[in-house]
Amino acid sequence: MNANISREQAWDLLRQYNDEVFHLQHALTVEAAMRWFAREQGFEADEDFWGAVGLLHDIDFERFPDEHCVKARELLAAAGASEDLVRAVCSHGYGLTAVDVKPEHIMEKILYASDELTGLIWAAALMRPSKSVMDMEIKSVKKKYKTPAFAAGCSREVIEKGAGMLGWELDALIEKTLQAMRESEARVSAAVAGLRG
Repeated sequence: MNANISREQAWDLLRQYNDEVFHLQHALTVEAAMRWFAREQGFEADEDFWGAVGLLHDIDFERFPDEHCVKARELLAAAGASEDLVRAVCSHGYGLTAVDVKPEHIMEKILYASDELTGLIWAAALMRPSKSVMDMEIKSVKKKYKTPAFAAGCSREVIEKGAGMLGWELDALIEKTLQAMRESEARVSAAVAGLRG
């Protein structure tokens, strides 16, 4: 798999359409999680591709929320991104946006399943004294997960549908995503600190 753009080009492209630190942090978090999953699932050779998909998955969301995953195709194609990258990015909007690209590859299914979940886990981390996932356990995530009003924008239906696509129990998806976020927290935090200046 080839993204046809470098990590630096992908970051510059993301920054063209995203200014809010919240969105940039989410992009960095999903990028890091996707890289972790690539290694964990035995796709080390495609880690850069998985990372690019994670980094760019919401490229259009800040500026074009009503055209999410529709505008992404246009922006990515114009930047010379590969069709594989465009397809993978658009697949995370399956059943949610006007783009009807069903996740087929395991990477697309993991993006679909973990995108919303990383947001929920991060929201739960911010409620902790440590403001960190490093000391968070799966039971803490599940308690927040089962509270519909908590991080209400993070769709439990999508998370569960994604776990089903993967054939994973929800607990396994949560545990893996939590591990991925622990492994990358220091790097993401340092990058976000740099953004805030």
